[in-house]
Amino acid sequence: MNKRRNVLSETLKINEIFFSIQGESTFAGLPCVFVRLSGCNLRCSWCDTEYAFYEGEFYTIEKILAEIKEYKCSLVEITGGEPLLQKNVLPLMEILCDNGYEVLLETGGHMDISEVDQRVKRIVDIKCPESGESNKVLIQNLGCLSKTDQLKFVLSSKSDYAWAKNFINEHKLSGTCPIIFSPVFGRLDNRDLAEWILADKLPVRMQLQMQKYIWPPDARGV
Repeated sequence: MNKRRNVLSETLKINEIFFSIQGESTFAGLPCVFVRLSGCNLRCSWCDTEYAFYEGEFYTIEKILAEIKEYKCSLVEITGGEPLLQKNVLPLMEILCDNGYEVLLETGGHMDISEVDQRVKRIVDIKCPESGESNKVLIQNLGCLSKTDQLKFVLSSKSDYAWAKNFINEHKLSGTCPIIFSPVFGRLDNRDLAEWILADKLPVRMQLQMQKYIWPPDARGV
């Protein structure tokens, strides 16, 4: 009990906590509580949350749990920034799972996911070349994936698409877990991506960032 009490007093730098419609992943369309952590050690060319690099304030885990509870929603996503930069995110996710929440983790694919509670659904980005960060992909993470996890490729161009297709084949990822292809909003035409997937009969899920079609694309807290 004392150990758990001590964990609750640990802190994380939080950019925002908000309640919205899940716009991405196979959970798209569901109400969800988002906990956005501050800080990221990547600088993707298409990043839409640069405000999370530095902005934020320190919350105790106890305060985070209390805010989440207020929304009366069982689906919670931990996102960033890059949430795995802050080690106290691990006990936060464990406590959420213990309390019956369905927990999603959105991570950039360059941080070790092996220590994340196995009950968490890990959404692992694989950075394509036009992100400028494809050399940071941590290949060891691929061996940690389970059927409940997801891989996400954010695509800027036809060359990104070709690279992602080759990556899937090279690492024999089909059937490992759901694989998502998402076009960079405003940069890659949705129809083009759909037609490439169909032409190649690629077993991936195409995903649009739903929140950007519901609210202004640069809106925060949605």
